[in-house]
Amino acid sequence: MTKKIKAIIFDMDGVLIEAKDWHYEALNSALGKFGFAISRHDHLVTFDGLPTRDKLEMLSAQNGLSRNLHKLLNELKQKYTMELVHSKCAPTFIHQYALAKFKKQGYKIAVASNSIRNTITVMMQAAELNEYLDFYLSNEDVTKGKPDPEIYTTAIERLGLKPAECLIIEDNPNGLKAARASGANVMQVQYVTDVNYENIVNKINELEAIL
Repeated sequence: MTKKIKAIIFDMDGVLIEAKDWHYEALNSALGKFGFAISRHDHLVTFDGLPTRDKLEMLSAQNGLSRNLHKLLNELKQKYTMELVHSKCAPTFIHQYALAKFKKQGYKIAVASNSIRNTITVMMQAAELNEYLDFYLSNEDVTKGKPDPEIYTTAIERLGLKPAECLIIEDNPNGLKAARASGANVMQVQYVTDVNYENIVNKINELEAIL
């Protein structure tokens, strides 16, 4: 039987990598040098999944953060993020197993993340998932980050598929909004441990029964 779902597109933070707290900690470390901070509540409710540039713009509009500091804060945030990645990011068997199985079964696999390209490269290498990916897209590959669907529509076009032939796996409100707006099928997860072979296969089977 011909597969109706032909590709799986993963968000990265909170889906393949338990990195949401790393981004939160890194940005607050940078902001703290200038007397600013994002509360955990605001991080989870408002900022989760947004590119750093968008978070900084929101802080400037709402909290008076000088836009002259954006470039420096971005650089500091990336520096602190990389320190956390190098100390904490490691291979996870359930993700290696799932991506290896799907690759062997002929699915196309991509990552679409609001992170910058270098962060994705380093995390995918540290997690030993690079070899299973057809490609990945970063916030540098689009003009608008999530919740705009551009990164997902770009990924679907690059895969050469229709939205209905793709399954996007997302965890946060901004990412889910982008995924749904792309027209693709969406699997919502809460924890990185939800992203395993059995759960994804069950979702694909469920979708193929109704597509």
